[in-house]
Amino acid sequence: MTTVLVIDDNPKYLKDALPHWGYEVYTAGDGIQALKILSQNKFDIILLDVMMPNMNGWETLKEIRKNVETKDIPVIMITAVNEEQKMVAGLKSGADDYIIKPFVLPNLLARMEAVLRRTRRSSAKDLRLEMLTPREAEVLELASQGKSNIDIAKKLVLSEVTIKSHMNSIFKKLKVTNRTQAVLLAMQLRRT
Repeated sequence: MTTVLVIDDNPKYLKDALPHWGYEVYTAGDGIQALKILSQNKFDIILLDVMMPNMNGWETLKEIRKNVETKDIPVIMITAVNEEQKMVAGLKSGADDYIIKPFVLPNLLARMEAVLRRTRRSSAKDLRLEMLTPREAEVLELASQGKSNIDIAKKLVLSEVTIKSHMNSIFKKLKVTNRTQAVLLAMQLRRT
């Protein structure tokens, strides 16, 4: 079951509605309470209201992104303010999406599903790069810079045969068939 933390001083609507759609819902009335809950539990997604007592949504978001344990949890900001500048600032400071109050539940659910899909897809992609040894990652990085096997061998003080062996291992791990595909995939994975 997907776990969601609703950080809102008035969470009743979402607390009642989301379980019908397969979400396990936890609530926090403000940012201070939310950070305490986040330190003790793992969540798949956070719905964060901007206007709250004690610690507002922006301050809470900054704290979530600073913490190594919570920095990668997707956060959808919920705001009554439809100001383009504030939304852009929020996205730059780490929000994954925005929804403006009042909202219709299907719209929120669709946004939650999209954010969760993106997050799961990028973490699966990251795993493929993490499967590379440090040396393979180094070889792939140099190949991404357009260096040939000979250039890579000279730079890493290895034989060309060893570089070819590393490249073959990279192809298998990334499930690609050639150098171009490996380089393109690596560039794509780093962007997500």
